[in-house]
Amino acid sequence: MAGNCFQCQYFFVTWDPQNPRGCKAYGFKTREIPSIVVKRSSGMECLKYEPKKGVAKQ
Repeated sequence: MAGNCFQCQYFFVTWDPQNPRGCKAYGFKTREIPSIVVKRSSGMECLKYEPKKGVAKQ
């Protein structure tokens, strides 16, 4: 199951107003939450999710 992108070590925020969010694991920037783009593109949940160090599991 995919986790919350905001708690993933691969999630990042960009300075690009057209694509303010990104995923280092998959190497893309987007307007949407990256896990939604992955799900729509591949039909599968994000398989690269890794929680940030120090973030408690929910």
